Amino acid sequence: MRRTYIENNDMSVFDIYLSSFKSLEVEKEIIKTSESLDNVTSKAIYAKKCDPLYNASAMDGIAVDSNLTPTANEQNPLVLKEGIDFVYVNTGNPIDSRFNSVIMIENVLVNNDNTVSIIEPSYPWQNIRVKGESIVEGQMVVPSNHKIRPQDIGAIIASANIDIEVYKKVRVGIIPTGNEMVNDVNDLKVGKLMESNSKMFSSSVISLNGISKIYDICLDDKEMLKERLLLAAKENDLVIINAGSSAGTKDFTVEVLEEIGEVYAHGFAIKPGKPTILAKINNKPVIGIPGYPVSAFLVFDLFVKPLILKMSGLKINSRNKLKCRLTRNIVSSLKNAEYVRMNIGYVNNEFVATPLEKGAAQIMSLVKADGLLYIDKNSEGYNEGSIVDIELLKDIDEIKNNLLVIGSHDLIIDVLSDKLNISSAHVGSMGGIIALTKNETHIAPIHLLADDGTYNIPYIKKYFKDRKMVLIKGVGRIQGIMQNNDTNITSIKEISDNHISFANRQYGSGTRMLFDHLLKENSISSSNIYGYEKEYSTHLSVGVAIENNSAKCGIGIKSVANILGLKFVEIAKEEYDFLTTYENYQDKRVQEFIELLKSKEIKDKFIEFKDYDVSKLGEVIIIEC
Repeated sequence: MRRTYIENNDMSVFDIYLSSFKSLEVEKEIIKTSESLDNVTSKAIYAKKCDPLYNASAMDGIAVDSNLTPTANEQNPLVLKEGIDFVYVNTGNPIDSRFNSVIMIENVLVNNDNTVSIIEPSYPWQNIRVKGESIVEGQMVVPSNHKIRPQDIGAIIASANIDIEVYKKVRVGIIPTGNEMVNDVNDLKVGKLMESNSKMFSSSVISLNGISKIYDICLDDKEMLKERLLLAAKENDLVIINAGSSAGTKDFTVEVLEEIGEVYAHGFAIKPGKPTILAKINNKPVIGIPGYPVSAFLVFDLFVKPLILKMSGLKINSRNKLKCRLTRNIVSSLKNAEYVRMNIGYVNNEFVATPLEKGAAQIMSLVKADGLLYIDKNSEGYNEGSIVDIELLKDIDEIKNNLLVIGSHDLIIDVLSDKLNISSAHVGSMGGIIALTKNETHIAPIHLLADDGTYNIPYIKKYFKDRKMVLIKGVGRIQGIMQNNDTNITSIKEISDNHISFANRQYGSGTRMLFDHLLKENSISSSNIYGYEKEYSTHLSVGVAIENNSAKCGIGIKSVANILGLKFVEIAKEEYDFLTTYENYQDKRVQEFIELLKSKEIKDKFIEFKDYDVSKLGEVIIIEC
C-alpha cells in the first residue's frame, strides 16, 4: 500500500495522479443548440449565416431612396408618394432593393392623399441594419472549451448553428458508506446519523455542469463495497466514495481499491481532510472523501471540483465584482438605469474597462462582454479615468489572464483567440495607438502607411517619443477594392466618377486612413463618395455589405474577398503588425502570443486564407523612440 503525505499543501502528488490517466476528457456529442446551456464546446463555433440575413429596418417609419431627399428642409418640405417614393416599414421588415434609407415615423408628416412630407434629408443606410451587422458569416461566435451561457445560445442560433458539438457532461457516481447512516428521518435514533454528504456532493456536481448518481448507502461489508465500486466505475466517468477512508476496523476502502484498482495516495497533510484517497479503477478516477461534513466539503473543492472541470474542458476560476478604471467617457441619459457591456483587461497591474457597443441588436457585444457596469437612472454617466464597480460575467482569473488586443481588425485575430485567452476590440489602428499611449491595452494591431511609403514605424516614433517600444511582425497582406461580380472598378477615381455605392471603414482605422489618403491623392472630396458616412467596423462586415449588394464596393483585404468570393483589385501591399510597450513585452501573456505566432500550426492556418505573407511572422523589433 502506498501512503503519501503532502506537506505544506504541496499538490504535486495530485498533479502526478492527474498525469497518470491516458485521457481525462469525456466523450463528445452533437446536441441541439437550444438545449446546450452550460455545456462546453469541444471546438470553436463559426457563423454559418449572417445576422441579420437581409437588410432590415431598425425603426418604424418609411423606406426611401436617400438620393431623392437632399432638398428637403423646413421651408420647402419634400412630398413623397406612397408606393412610388416610399413604403411604410416596421422594425425588422426587409428593405426593398429600391430603397436604402429609413426615416423614423416621428419625423414624417402624414398627409391625407397617400403622401407624406419630410423636412430634412436622409443619408444612405440610415436606420437600416445591413446584412451581417450583428454577426458575419465565417466569424467565430464562441471559442472551444467555452461554457455556453444564455446569450451565447442566442448568438449561436442567430449564426445558423442549430446543432453543435460539445463535451458530454461528466457523470459522477457517489457512494455513501456506513452502517450508521440513514436516508429517512424516521429512521433516526441513537447510533444512526442522517446521510447528507451525498446530497451536498450531488448539488456541487450539478453546479459544475455534471450529472450525479447517488447509490444506496453501502454497509460496512467488504464484498458489498467491492461490488458497488466496480458498478459505479462502469457507469460513471468519476467516482466519489464517502467515509470509510480512515484507519478504523471497518474502513475497507483502501484495501478494496488496491484489490480492484490502483491507489496513488492515502493521507494528505491537510486539516480537515487528512484521510483523503486518490485512486483509479479501469482508468476512472476514484476519490475517497472523509465522512465529516467540513472535511468532505473541503476535499471536494480541492480534488473533485478540479477533476470535473478538467474533464469538462474548463479551468477553475473564482468569481467576483471588480473595481476598474474606465478608458472612455460613458454618457447616459437621466431617463433609465443602464447596464453597459464592458470589456476588461489587466494592464500594468491595473484593471481597465472599455465599453462595448450599446446597440440593442448587437448580440455579439454581450457574448464578448466581461462584465456589466450599472449606471443609476439619476446619473449622467462616468468620466474617463473614473474607478467603477463592474459586475462580472466572466471569472476574474480568466479576465486577468486575458491578453488585451485593441486596434485594427484582421481575420487572424479570431484564429489566435481560439488558442489564447484574447479579449479584443476593433477600434482601428489609431484607436490602438491611443490605447497604448494610455496603458489601456497590451497589444495594438496596426497597419499605418507613412508619407515616406513605409509602414508603422514612423507613427510609432511620432506618438511614443522618449519611450522604448516593441513591434512584433505580423503578416504581409494586400489591400484592394472589393466589389460585386457585376462591377468592374479598376481605380478609386471610378468610384467617385460613376457614383458607385461604397462601404466605408470606421474613422481611425488604417484602411479608412488609406482610403482618405487615396482620395486626397486623386483630389476627390469625400462628399463625392456615395455611402461614405456609413461605417463598418471590420473587413468582414464591409465584404458582406458588398456580397449583399448593400454597397457595390469597398476597401478591404484580399483574404476577406477570397472567403466571400468577391472580385478584388489590388491597390496596396501593407504590413499588419502588433505594437506593444517594452514593459508589456516582458509580460508572460505577450511572450505566449509571440510564441504562438511563430508556431507552424498558426503559420499554416494563416496560409490557408490565400493572402498572407508569413515570412516575418513573430519577429521582434525593438524601437528606441
